[in-house]
Amino acid sequence: MSTDSHPKDVKNSKFGHLPLSTSGPEECALLGNALLSSPYHNKGSAHTLKERDEFRLHGLLPPNVQTLDEQVKRAYQQYSSRQDDLAKNTFMTSMKDQNEVLYYRLIQDHLKEMFSIIYTPTEGEAIENFSRLFRRPAGCFLSIDDQGRVHEDLAKWGKPDDIDYIVVSDGEEILGIGDQGVGGILISVAKLVLTTLCAGIHPARTLPVVLDCGTNNEDLLKDELYLGLKKPRVRGEEYDKFVDKFVQSARKLYPRAYIHFEDFGLANARRILDKYRPTMSCFNDDVQGTGCVTLAAIMAGLHVSKLKLTDMRVVIFGSGTAGTGIADSIKDAIAADSQKSKEDAAKQIWCVDKPGLLLKSHGDKLTPAQVQYARVDDEWKDKDHDNLLAVVKEVKPHVLIGTSTRPKTFTEEIIKEMAKHVDRPIVFPLSNPTRLHEADPKDINTWTKGKALISTGSPFPPVTYDGKEYEVAECNNSTCFPGIGLGTVLSRSRLLSDKMLVAAVKALAAQAPALKDADKGLLPDVINVREISVHIAKAVIKQSVEEGLATEKGIPDNDDELDEWVREQMWEPRYRELIRVSEHKASRHAKGELGIGRIK
Repeated sequence: MSTDSHPKDVKNSKFGHLPLSTSGPEECALLGNALLSSPYHNKGSAHTLKERDEFRLHGLLPPNVQTLDEQVKRAYQQYSSRQDDLAKNTFMTSMKDQNEVLYYRLIQDHLKEMFSIIYTPTEGEAIENFSRLFRRPAGCFLSIDDQGRVHEDLAKWGKPDDIDYIVVSDGEEILGIGDQGVGGILISVAKLVLTTLCAGIHPARTLPVVLDCGTNNEDLLKDELYLGLKKPRVRGEEYDKFVDKFVQSARKLYPRAYIHFEDFGLANARRILDKYRPTMSCFNDDVQGTGCVTLAAIMAGLHVSKLKLTDMRVVIFGSGTAGTGIADSIKDAIAADSQKSKEDAAKQIWCVDKPGLLLKSHGDKLTPAQVQYARVDDEWKDKDHDNLLAVVKEVKPHVLIGTSTRPKTFTEEIIKEMAKHVDRPIVFPLSNPTRLHEADPKDINTWTKGKALISTGSPFPPVTYDGKEYEVAECNNSTCFPGIGLGTVLSRSRLLSDKMLVAAVKALAAQAPALKDADKGLLPDVINVREISVHIAKAVIKQSVEEGLATEKGIPDNDDELDEWVREQMWEPRYRELIRVSEHKASRHAKGELGIGRIK
């Protein structure tokens, strides 16, 4: 931040009274070292002379008062000096523990460069090394061996109105690296970092949680430094009771909080979401987030190819949590946009997995999420269906999506077969990391002579054909799930409905550069993510109000006022003037009692 004034330096006259307001000065009851120990209030060398006087900071800081811009410059130099990506990740974690504003502002200023450091793939490496890099706890650790303590342990994190957003993981299926046990706490932390960075969820009003159910990772079980339960994963009835104990305790203790399930195993992710979604405001990014962002890219692709959602045919290769989650999003959108039932909408989707095309005769081999997409065997009688090429030849899809983690499976023959039947093939090799992509975008572009509309699961440079350049969009969930969460939190929606998700998808798709230029990306760039989140949040809020799900009072019905209302409640990485208040008059935040960085 420069020394110039900021629009939010003055309290917003219309919405400054809101509890989540972020304009004007900020109250603080902490003094001296207590203030400097609070990552939510500490400004380090940027504390003004007035603040140094009022908060007894003289002698605790070097005398030169600096700006946030100067601090960012120094921090970036320190960051750049770290020898490898994991060291940079560790440096950023340490900064977050000291100064939240500086941490988020540094990332915001270098988002493209740092995204892969604070999230995948480097965060995955940090999670794998959790027990070896551990310095201080960063969240709520719940043990399946202490189920009687779940309510008590959760209650330590605040009063009923203190928590807005909870991310919980059981650590079984982390970022494509599998079972990481108690290290799953770091994926909960990382997801919450993205909600703050991308959508302005207040960092002191979030709670990362890990459900330690043991681990089946033999390396962790043999590691003498491993910090989690050293036992095989508990499953079945005891596991379900543990998850339910967490959910019911969280709902009772923090009734206004939105619960985000993250990186649960294939057997549990969908099942848990389906159990709780009808009665509470919750979300699973692996199931719904991936589906939403992929559907948004599809909608932009359909606009370019002049095809209706209700007319398209989709083949999904890889029918695990992500693949079936994408299928669900597509099915729900088709049903919402037409008079079709969800059952009929599902008939536009063909799912392929290890045994080939999913068929009813696969019976018990199908997961609950796959059952609705299994085709009737008679449809495929005397037809080859045990490989992707055969399915593509028969179905002639407009859209081909890969979530298989099987590299190079979208072969030249398959892509050319697809291009025979549709003018603008929509091809999404989404598997992560890059080495697991089903095809390289430049090959897809060449094989289709520049006609394919491509989106990937990782960032890729533009591709060219015959001297013409085409942008490759990235299906980055971070452009979608933070805005959905922001809209749900601000509206205090009782549920997160299918129509709210479809509204979010449409809001994201509406910002695709390809709508104005067919050679541009099918999704907006993550660099613009905070603006994207505002649009998504507004769409989610409007739909929640329309369905009678919103419980927050005073939500504006005028679009411009709603825009201002949303932005006023988005936390920003900027230093607010600190106003000293006495402890007995101070809020819990002013006393440093909120968040994982709390000091009291």
